Amino acid sequence: MKRILVTDGMEKSAVEKLKNSGYEVVERFYEPEELKEQIKNYDAVVVRSATKVRQPIIDAALETGRLKLIIRGGVGVDNIDVDYAKLNGIAVANTPNASSASVAELAIGHMFCLARHIHIANHTMRQGKWNKKQYEGIELSGKTLGLVGFGRIAREVAKRAYALGMKVVYTNTSGAKEGFNDYKYMKLDELLAVSDFISIHIPCSQDQQPVIGEAQFAKMKNGVYLVNTARGGVVSEEALLKALDSGKVAAAALDVFEEEPTKNERIYTHDRISLTPHIGASTNEAQERIGGEIIQIIQNFFE
Repeated sequence: MKRILVTDGMEKSAVEKLKNSGYEVVERFYEPEELKEQIKNYDAVVVRSATKVRQPIIDAALETGRLKLIIRGGVGVDNIDVDYAKLNGIAVANTPNASSASVAELAIGHMFCLARHIHIANHTMRQGKWNKKQYEGIELSGKTLGLVGFGRIAREVAKRAYALGMKVVYTNTSGAKEGFNDYKYMKLDELLAVSDFISIHIPCSQDQQPVIGEAQFAKMKNGVYLVNTARGGVVSEEALLKALDSGKVAAAALDVFEEEPTKNERIYTHDRISLTPHIGASTNEAQERIGGEIIQIIQNFFE
């Protein structure tokens, strides 16, 4: 019987389907040192974003040679040393289509929150305050949305933003994409200069350095709105706070953080930051799709 370790949770019906198909499924999160020992006893491991499968974990798995498959339930695989795993005969897979719509809808939702002060008005009204005059907002229609990255999620954001009447521009490491004539490709610096809203959709760089730091904030429009539903390390939190305090950034929305759960009090108490606890893929529909894709990957691999 093949043993599957699920470290960061998985949709219940998908777990049951795997068990009914003859797999032993263990649902448990391990800290890195303990994971090094436990990983030796499994044929496959399913992770989300909390578990990091780095070289030391892979080296530990190689001691028994049992681990053959690592699955990331989601889009990005930057929490896995993919090349090293493959070099040592361990396959790596993800579920790139399952959560794109869910993350895109959260990004758009955050834009509405920022534009109409929903995030802070919801808080102050619970304190008995009626700050009607302070919360004059803006409309999304007619504004320019800059997408940093143009993968599956960014394209779903673009589709929704365009339907709302926004002008959509994007930047991408591989250049302009064919078949997206409603949107305009730009180099990063040009995009930063013209965008009213900027939404981040790229993985962390290999050296783990922020892609959006002080130099990039300086190139943005005054009063820009920033949304990050990608990875926490992509945007420097320190640089963002400086940009918010100076007025360069009017407001920001974060679903991801440099450290999760975040302990940065200046971030989670700032009244011009809309916050969610990394829930981009946390919809019933996305979890069902992720579970279904994981089952398919496991069955195709082992059967």
